[in-house]
Amino acid sequence: MISNRKFSVILKSLQDTWETGRYLGELLEAGDVVALIGELGCGKTYLTKGIAHGLGVPENYYITSPSFTIINEYQGRVPLYHIDLYRMEKGFNEEALGLKEYLYSPGVVVIEWAEKLPELPQTRIEVRMEIIGDQERKVEIIGHGDHPAFIIKRLRQKLGAEA
Repeated sequence: MISNRKFSVILKSLQDTWETGRYLGELLEAGDVVALIGELGCGKTYLTKGIAHGLGVPENYYITSPSFTIINEYQGRVPLYHIDLYRMEKGFNEEALGLKEYLYSPGVVVIEWAEKLPELPQTRIEVRMEIIGDQERKVEIIGHGDHPAFIIKRLRQKLGAEA
């Protein structure tokens, strides 16, 4: 049975990861949340670079992981809020960091290490990344909610991926 809410794809290179992010970024709208989950070095930041460019962030902007600053903001056709929770302990106080303002803002929010967030928004796109080779990644993309399911359907078609 084909699901409009999730699919898996094997990305064979860093370029594939970046392009998948760009395709996703082209589909995202203000208010969308993308939760990235995966081990260190699986390509979460590289995928985010593609998302940024898909959102229209100029290609000369240097997109980096905000491991120390926690949040980087970039201006594209809608604002991109790139959050990295790598240095946070699981169950931290998200209100003390002001994350709720970002999660429910009129921008696109991409969260690296999203599994550390005490509570993810119910409506979101979840991207689970797994290292399976030197540059190969198995990526599962899940849409939680109607709008994310629509994005998943379009992204799956663009990538020619199986459900």
